[in-house]
Amino acid sequence: MTTMPPVLPHAPSPGTTPATLRPAPRNFGIDCLRGLAILLVIVHHLALPFRLPLGPSLLGDWLPKRLIDAISFNGYEAVFIFFTVSGFLIASRIIERDGDLARVDLRRFYLARARRILPLLGLVLAVLTLLAWMGVPDFAPEGEQTTVGLLGSALTFTFNWYEGRTGWAPAGWDVLWSLSIEEVFYLGFPMLCLWLPRRVLIGLLLAWALCLVPLRNLVPVADEVWREKAYLPGMAAIAWGVLAALLAQRWRPVRARHVPWPGSA
Repeated sequence: MTTMPPVLPHAPSPGTTPATLRPAPRNFGIDCLRGLAILLVIVHHLALPFRLPLGPSLLGDWLPKRLIDAISFNGYEAVFIFFTVSGFLIASRIIERDGDLARVDLRRFYLARARRILPLLGLVLAVLTLLAWMGVPDFAPEGEQTTVGLLGSALTFTFNWYEGRTGWAPAGWDVLWSLSIEEVFYLGFPMLCLWLPRRVLIGLLLAWALCLVPLRNLVPVADEVWREKAYLPGMAAIAWGVLAALLAQRWRPVRARHVPWPGSA
């Protein structure tokens, strides 16, 4: 009589990969939104020095001004798309790994964010600091700003606050404002998921999301730094993404019941 070797209860079967190590599947809709946002940001940076592509022209006169601003002269709308996509992906990943936002693993979440952000951020800041100390235009600080102030605010995710107090940052540093908004949100968001009941969390996110337009309109149009780069409007856009992830979680079982055969959707 032969005996079978004992099977470890948690050993993965041959050819399988643990869920935490598997890369997330691509989402075509999300990739399209990312591509659109990237294109708008690139066009915006072209428009700043060159006023392309919708300067004085027949097309520029025909299209609505708000659309022209979004496409050519004001790439901040594109960054708000990134905020919403980021909220959707982060919340979806927590739900996939931990089953629910209320069961988020804080240690794993923060380690994942640190591994994703800190190495590249450190490299970027090292290059920016070197160029600033060398006095390279668009990297060297001017007016009230200092290299130490720029570097310190970037490391503490308060760059948008620093820029709001001291004026526009050099062009090479200016891209760091959006990272400050995202990372401050993600420092507090998992704790809210653990501490607040689900209904309270959803109510808070919904109220926050609905405040996006009113919050921006509270700031005078002339004060563009605070209007576009303040914490709360950016976080409101992220809240929309989190709500979309929660809606997708709730809709998935309903959709599955109405798909009679695998692969027919």
